[in-house]
Amino acid sequence: MQCGIERIRTRMRRRTTRNILIGLAVLVVAVAGTGYWLYSDLNGNIRGVDLDKAIGDDRPEKLPTTGRNLLVLGSDSRAGANSALDGGSKVAGARSDTALVIHIPEGRTKAVAVSIPRDTLVTRPECTTRNGSTLPSAQRVMFNSVYSLAGPACVVKTVEKMSGVRMDHLVEVDFAGFKRLVDAIGGVTVTIDQDIEPLNLTSGTHKLDGTQSLRFVRTRYGYGDGSDLGRIGLQQQFLIALLSEIKKQDLLGSPTKAYRIADSLTESLTTDSGLDSLTELADFGRSMNGIDPSTMETLMLPVKYDTQDPNRVVAAQPQAGRLWQALREDQQIPESAKKSPATGGTS
Repeated sequence: MQCGIERIRTRMRRRTTRNILIGLAVLVVAVAGTGYWLYSDLNGNIRGVDLDKAIGDDRPEKLPTTGRNLLVLGSDSRAGANSALDGGSKVAGARSDTALVIHIPEGRTKAVAVSIPRDTLVTRPECTTRNGSTLPSAQRVMFNSVYSLAGPACVVKTVEKMSGVRMDHLVEVDFAGFKRLVDAIGGVTVTIDQDIEPLNLTSGTHKLDGTQSLRFVRTRYGYGDGSDLGRIGLQQQFLIALLSEIKKQDLLGSPTKAYRIADSLTESLTTDSGLDSLTELADFGRSMNGIDPSTMETLMLPVKYDTQDPNRVVAAQPQAGRLWQALREDQQIPESAKKSPATGGTS
């Protein structure tokens, strides 16, 4: 009888670990938090942003369904532990190196991740900066410059303005946390179909440690056409590989590893005020139990090369409009909305 109960518990632990998907950072924190919510000191590691206070009332309406939208940012900060990563000390300031809009439709049995190229020219709305000053609206600014000038809340506001899609939650992980995450799970295996010379990676299968993974998701030169669009393909490939690796590991059955991951990652985590505790992250993670990482669809915002500056891109219409409309209405994304005129030379 006892053996039967233990088998059921083991299956339940594996099923929970397999199904939780909240993008990159929330997934791990939710799993760890489920078993370690009593460690209140971890709550103090998480920095919270009150989006309603920072942005104000000028926001899109919430979805009329139970669907949710999550903005995940990978920050290219050069402060603290990040300064020693991949030549970080040579570059000043902070940038949003990766931006993903993750849409979880009603029913929460699947998810789609939409990457916004950092070189996209956008209209930045008026924002309040970190020090409380007002940053005026500006047209034709690079998307990743918004973070460096005004912080994550302004990135949320910019995404909401360009898409009409309300972001229910924000999750930001800096490079130091990303590296520690990969090392904590023992590395991530990726398979590439062409050499990436700057990384000394030949076509084939490789297991990457934290430092190598960081370089992998940041590389742009020597892959595709050397643009940010080519890098997005690598980032999306790595995200799926990372989720697959976590899926294989029984984190709930390894308390020491789960706590180590939660401790290191929360030190580099910023969320909106609705997710800024382990219990809130765990609750949100459990609500995603029906999602299997292998079913997540990864897309890039349809873009085309800018006619004035071929090194920059702009949202391609009507494709981008159809994509955002599908997310606003919690509908299936039409195939016509998934095709990007600019591909980065990867397809």
